Amino acid sequence: MTERKKKIDINVDAGESFGVYHYGKDEALFPLVDSANIACGFHGGDPHQMRKTIQLAAANNVKVGAHVGFPDRLGFGRREMNVSPEEAYDYIVYQVGALQAFASLYNMPLHHLKLHGAFYMMAAEKEELAEAVVGALLTYQNRLTLYTLPDSVLSSKALKAEIPVALEYFADRPYQNGKVKMFGWTSEELGTHGAIKQRTAKAIASGKYDSICIHSDTPGVEKIGKIAAELAAAQPAAIGGVQ
Repeated sequence: MTERKKKIDINVDAGESFGVYHYGKDEALFPLVDSANIACGFHGGDPHQMRKTIQLAAANNVKVGAHVGFPDRLGFGRREMNVSPEEAYDYIVYQVGALQAFASLYNMPLHHLKLHGAFYMMAAEKEELAEAVVGALLTYQNRLTLYTLPDSVLSSKALKAEIPVALEYFADRPYQNGKVKMFGWTSEELGTHGAIKQRTAKAIASGKYDSICIHSDTPGVEKIGKIAAELAAAQPAAIGGVQ
């Protein structure tokens, strides 16, 4: 392990409730995190929820970013879709624009972009989708930080385009052969809170990651969030990290 020099960021996927359907533990988690990835109405969320979540972020001094997904509410954005680069580009511009409008009501700058679910995983591997994401990000005068996987096609293309990148470790997802298992995992694969703490501490100490992600709808996420916050607070004096 190498001694970490960057301050670790904790981010949460949030704002995914819509209509009469409530998802996640946003209120419990926002005091523990640094950044929130807010659903923008495609895979989850709705206009009312977007405003409420930004208001919650403002009250807790949490940076806000657009959590951009596929238009697949029935599948919660976790099913792959055969989309063109042009469609991917437009999905990003549309959802970022919607969130920016609500953020401006609270004088909050949009800090980052994070893709959701299948969009996140596909863009990490497929060059055409990755290029569409980078192209969309380059249109914004104030560069948004891109949250993504390390050693991915997307992170490589973004860094080449001089887009700020935050490399993520997922505290509430199991890993197999060094790769995150995003979907279809079991509680047995995730392991005990002790195992989660051990894995996350190792990830932080490696210096490979800029941010630790938790999902507001993961069972028992309040405890996992506290574990991540405690590990981040226990870091030795650190500089840099996610700005």
